[in-house]
Amino acid sequence: MKKKIIVLGLCSLMICGCGKTIPKLENGSDAIVSFSNGEKISIDDLYNDLKNNYALESLISLVDKKILEDKYKDNLSSATEYADATMKSLEENYGEDLLSAIQSYTSFSTVEAYKNYVYISYLQNQAIEDYAKNQIQEKELKEYYEKSIYGDVLVHHILVTPNVKDGATAEEKTAAEEEAKNKINTVIAKLKESDNIKDTFASLAKEYSEDTSTKDEGGSLGYINDGTLSSSYDEIIKNAFKLKDGEYSTEIITTELGYHVIYREASKEKAKFEDVVDSIRETLGKKLLSEDTTINTKAMQNIRKEYGMDIIDSEVQNQYARYIQNALSQKQNTTN
Repeated sequence: MKKKIIVLGLCSLMICGCGKTIPKLENGSDAIVSFSNGEKISIDDLYNDLKNNYALESLISLVDKKILEDKYKDNLSSATEYADATMKSLEENYGEDLLSAIQSYTSFSTVEAYKNYVYISYLQNQAIEDYAKNQIQEKELKEYYEKSIYGDVLVHHILVTPNVKDGATAEEKTAAEEEAKNKINTVIAKLKESDNIKDTFASLAKEYSEDTSTKDEGGSLGYINDGTLSSSYDEIIKNAFKLKDGEYSTEIITTELGYHVIYREASKEKAKFEDVVDSIRETLGKKLLSEDTTINTKAMQNIRKEYGMDIIDSEVQNQYARYIQNALSQKQNTTN
C-alpha cells in the first residue's frame, strides 16, 4: 500500500542540560541563544534561517530515504554494502585525510553524512533505473524485438593483426596495418573463387589466422549472440547478423584485436518475445537513461508523488517547485 508522507517543519527543538531554565521570548517561542544584553535568538529564528539556506537539500534527502527504504526493502543490505565498500575505498586512498577530502570536494561536513549520501544515492539509482524501464511502451519492445533480436549464429573468423613493434614510427605503423589489410583482402579474394566456402574458409584460417585458439577449428567462434563474447567482438557479431547462412564478409571488419573476415555457417531461431521482453526492457531503459538528461529528476519527482509527499511549509514547497522546474529546464537546455 502506498504511504503518504507529511513533511513537517521544525516544530520543536529541545534544549536541555544541567538543570538550566530554557529562556522564553515574549511571543512564547523557545530561545536557543541568549545574550547578556537581553537579546535572544529563538528556535523560530533558527528554523527560518535553516529553511531559507539549507532546508531543501536536507529535506529531499530525508524524504527520499524514507520513501526508498520502504520501496526497496530487499535492497537495503546491498545499499549498505555499497556504501561501506565506497567508504573503505576512500579511506584506503585518503587515509587520515578522508574528512578533509570530503569537506574539500563535497558539501558534506562529516564522513557519516557523506556515507549516508552514498547509501541514498544507491537506492535513488535503483528507483531511476526502474522508472526508465517503466517508460518503455509495448510498441517499442516489439519493434526492438523485430529489428534487433536475432537467433544465435554459428560464426567463423580469420584474424590478422598488424605487426607493429614497440617504438615503431607512424610510417612503420601504417605500413604494418596496410600489410595486414592486404592479407585479409587476399583471403576475401580466394573465398570469391571458391566453390566450397566452408572448406576453403577452414583452410584459409589455418594458413592466415593469428587467433591460435580457433585457427585449427576452421576459425569457429561457435554459436554467438549479443553478449556472448567480450565487447572486442561486438563488431564481428553486428556484421554476422547482416549475413545470411553460408555467406562471408566481403569488407574488412576492424576491431581492437585487428582485422577480420567472417563466415556465417548457420543460425538458430530467435527466442520467443515473452522470453526476452525483460532483457529488452532493460536494454531500452539504459538507452533512455543515456539519452534523456531530465530522467533522474522526473523519476524522483514521480516516486515522491506516488508516495503522496505533501510539504506543509508553503515556503519550502515553493522552493521545491522551483528546484524541480530549474533542474528540468537546465538539463533540457544542456541537451539542446
